[in-house]
Amino acid sequence: MSLQWTLIASFLYAEIVVVLLLVLPVASPQRWQRLFKSRFLQSLGQQASIYFLVLLAILVLFLLDAIREMRKYSHIEPSEHGHQHLDAEMQGNMRLFRAQRNFYISGFALFLSLVIRRLVILISTQATLLAQSEASMKQAQSATTAARNLLQKSGESAQNDSNEVHDKALKELKIELKELQAKNCQLENELSKEKKDKVAVKSQADSLAKEYDRLNEEYSKFLKAGGVDKKSD
Repeated sequence: MSLQWTLIASFLYAEIVVVLLLVLPVASPQRWQRLFKSRFLQSLGQQASIYFLVLLAILVLFLLDAIREMRKYSHIEPSEHGHQHLDAEMQGNMRLFRAQRNFYISGFALFLSLVIRRLVILISTQATLLAQSEASMKQAQSATTAARNLLQKSGESAQNDSNEVHDKALKELKIELKELQAKNCQLENELSKEKKDKVAVKSQADSLAKEYDRLNEEYSKFLKAGGVDKKSD
């Protein structure tokens, strides 16, 4: 494997590790959010989109190069002189397999780059929704406490002329409490949707990992079969 494809494969392995860390329950969304908002990442945040586009462009170029190699070596004519061109045919088949391997490596690396970007956005959104939900719950609890206190004061001063003012305040607090409860319900629904999206992305990442392991096994079997053929010759 050449140097550039070794770097692409290493980058793919690193992406697989990052995806596993993001989808597995290693840390809570709040901790990931604090990591994303760290000073180091914030310093890179202004140019992160540029780096990401450059990375995608490089991966697309490698993917196109792999496709070109696949098309180049996919049309290998059979030998007309028996064993005379057997080595040339083996070299052509080996190059075709390497082109296919490079195609899968660059394709998976490109796909996982998009997956990682989407996971980061989903985790950040989930952390924001959790913070909003906690704040809404605290507001609802404080409104409920205030309403109970007002009810107690209203019961104690039932014959006071200010009962109408208390009733009006109670109605406003009840309306605010209903609005907060409706907002909290909406936030819980959005949070449930984000969790489902995260589980779907996790299943996709697991299937990609299994497919890559299968390709590695086929590549190992092909290398072993190639070594046996050369020994028999």
